[in-house]
Amino acid sequence: MVHRVYLVFIGLFAACSASPKKEPVGAGLLQAPAAPAPSYDTTAQTLHVFVALCDNKYQGIVPVPAAIGNGQDPNSNLYWGCSSGIRTYFKKSAHWELLLRRKGTSPVLERLLFRHNNTGAYLVADAFDGRYIKDCTIAFLNACAGRIADTIVHEGRVLGTGGAARLMAYIGHDGLMDFSLPATIQAADQKQRDAIILACISKKYFAPHLRAAGARPLLWTTGLMCPEAYTLHDALEVYLAKGSAQRVREAAARPTIASRNAGRRRP
Repeated sequence: MVHRVYLVFIGLFAACSASPKKEPVGAGLLQAPAAPAPSYDTTAQTLHVFVALCDNKYQGIVPVPAAIGNGQDPNSNLYWGCSSGIRTYFKKSAHWELLLRRKGTSPVLERLLFRHNNTGAYLVADAFDGRYIKDCTIAFLNACAGRIADTIVHEGRVLGTGGAARLMAYIGHDGLMDFSLPATIQAADQKQRDAIILACISKKYFAPHLRAAGARPLLWTTGLMCPEAYTLHDALEVYLAKGSAQRVREAAARPTIASRNAGRRRP
């Protein structure tokens, strides 16, 4: 079956700028060498989200207030600790339970593990230092290609992450508007993974990379946007309920107050 791509247009907050900032640091090896997948519980459904924290200094965005645009501080960051950031929004959702919260060092400053209350699916979310947006982009693409896979253990259950997950999502500024990758990352196996890319004009910039990685673009954009967590949250609700690709895209494209508050616990 051929799925038509649903194009998402969402109100702006931290939109992309025509003026790139300082070149992000990091990003050593581009294509990770294919390695045998680690042993993990194949009956568990895992989703993996790669978040490049909003960063006024190192990303080509229209500047946001300093506190929420500090890419080295996940706690106040627009895409993580703010009310519509991944950590806060999913933590307050009635549909998800936060199981683990682990702090790290650059480039990944924090990792979260959530479990979906209705389906038992797991969501792993990594907050990348905004200065290392290139590393975040490359890690996401290597996961889509099945070239990196790891595990996380919770209560004795070994869960697959990276390329061992069923779906990969990228959240943040479209760094490919600021820098280019010298080559595409090629698929390491025949498994087709689903991919969500919530970033400005992501279809244009990520299409050749997802094609090379063998991933299915479930949701991406053609316009400017602010990749706040309610978009991913609503899309995943339909996805985990085994809704069609079209229904997933329709759920993500509802930028209404009701959509932003749907399923949230009372304070």
